[in-house]
Amino acid sequence: MTSPYDTRPRPGAGLALALAGAAFVMTGYMVYERMFPGALRQAAAPREITPRGELASFEKTAIAINEKCAPSVVHIRAPGGYQRSAYGVREVPEGTGTGFVWDERGYIVTNFHVVQGRTEVLVALRGLQEAWADVVDWDPSLDIAVVKLRQPPKNLTAIEIGTSKDLQVGQAVFAIGNPFGLDHTLTTGVISALDRVMESVIGTPIEGVIQTDAAINPGNSGGPLLDSAGRLIGMNTAIKSPSGASAGIGFAVPVDAINRVVPQLISGDKGQRPVLGIKPAQATVQIGANRHPMIEQVFPDTGAAEAGLRGVTADRLGNAVWGDVILSIAGEPVNSHDDIGRILEKHEIGETVDVRVLRFPGSDAQQELTVPVRITGVQRR
Repeated sequence: MTSPYDTRPRPGAGLALALAGAAFVMTGYMVYERMFPGALRQAAAPREITPRGELASFEKTAIAINEKCAPSVVHIRAPGGYQRSAYGVREVPEGTGTGFVWDERGYIVTNFHVVQGRTEVLVALRGLQEAWADVVDWDPSLDIAVVKLRQPPKNLTAIEIGTSKDLQVGQAVFAIGNPFGLDHTLTTGVISALDRVMESVIGTPIEGVIQTDAAINPGNSGGPLLDSAGRLIGMNTAIKSPSGASAGIGFAVPVDAINRVVPQLISGDKGQRPVLGIKPAQATVQIGANRHPMIEQVFPDTGAAEAGLRGVTADRLGNAVWGDVILSIAGEPVNSHDDIGRILEKHEIGETVDVRVLRFPGSDAQQELTVPVRITGVQRR
């Protein structure tokens, strides 16, 4: 039984004592400061700056690329309003995006969806006021459009052109654009993946797309994706994000496709685009030391259908059966989706080319075939 004179500390007594002590000290400080104002203060001055030394090499690269390429990047604003058509009058919302100077004559390249439905847009170069530009032509199947400044300023700086055929995953990339209307914003990252397939604004597949983790946001559309030499390797065109903001997955149309199509848009000599009549699968397949695109789908009434090329099918049990893997076209190796379009552009519609494929890859029935395929055409618009 506990004695009424028990002096052992009760549970929690230490905590209460500590809180009481803290309150006493605080009260004492407040009283001291009130009675002797400024007694705790002393003379002070800004601290000496520590020299930082040389910038890191990657910082110097980013700065140099921005200084070199930003003058070739423009902000595009498509004013909203009302547009009359054969179906009546409809409201067109305002849109913004990015573009880049193609040549000194005032031609600007951007995404089709940035200027869609417009005949004229406002273009602002860095440090200059907006100026009117006319929409020249477009290819929605690749989400590419060309506009031309009505009064090009002197000494326009055209962006330097690279190639997308030798890009590698992990390679550093730089994007300049106007995200959320914030002009000439530089973001950096790496190539996350190659040979992606993305759906265009008209529902057709864009092949050979570059995936990057450089921050791409609304307003970046149509802006350049650059390599560490400051060369154009792609045009930023889309992001993959439920919120519509950058989630580390952006997509760019490869420059080799842009470099083929833009001269045709400027000259008006678009005509039809040569195709085999296939849809490649999104991922390429490793065959030996190289990767090659697989046929996912063969479209009816095309050269590929006539030649008996095969897309992905299912067996009686519902298991997927791989389609033909394209190894070469007309004797040229095919290692990416973009190689298909690049090679076909060298040939005429109606011409027959030899397509070497691997059928039933990875199975006991695997065989290599050379199939003559008639090139068919689809409208570029």
